[in-house]
Amino acid sequence: MKFYTVRDLRTTPKTLWDNLANDGEVVITNNGKPTALLFDIANDDLEEVLKAVRQAKAMIAFNSLQAKAAKKGYISDEEIEDEIKKARKGE
Repeated sequence: MKFYTVRDLRTTPKTLWDNLANDGEVVITNNGKPTALLFDIANDDLEEVLKAVRQAKAMIAFNSLQAKAAKKGYISDEEIEDEIKKARKGE
């Protein structure tokens, strides 16, 4: 997996798109931190890829909730709602 900065998107977009086509995914960084993941999507696979990404994000949020609950011994309704909101925003 290759990493590109936000600046690379402007200055060397062809290289980024070529590597995306070859590797299937690239990471975009901002101030040295990963902020976006680009996937190469086949012609009619958009809905399938979106579904898979959303399922993965939901699972990450669920695992986070489980870890917090195990650590504290419980989790409040407010914390559950906050985690759901974060997952929907992509945080």
